[in-house]
Amino acid sequence: MIKSELVGRVAAANPHLYQRDVENVVNAILDTISDALQRGDRVELRGFGAFSVKSRPARTGRNPRTGAHVSVSEKAVPFFKSGKEMRARLNRAGID
Repeated sequence: MIKSELVGRVAAANPHLYQRDVENVVNAILDTISDALQRGDRVELRGFGAFSVKSRPARTGRNPRTGAHVSVSEKAVPFFKSGKEMRARLNRAGID
């Protein structure tokens, strides 16, 4: 599902809201999560999961085309860990 599909589904489930308002809310939520991760904070949505930032250390990589060694600098990457309720829902769905 892409963001526009998410906005469409939320707008369809809430016909009293305009689609542009739903889009603004979805964008605000995603921007707030991104801003928190950029500051190094952890974002936890109970029942859904937690977003955090992990640091990958610098390393020596290899160019697959030439085989030459390339230094890869340290970087921060987003990480998501699903919540207990989300895992339960996913595993229950596979049983039905």
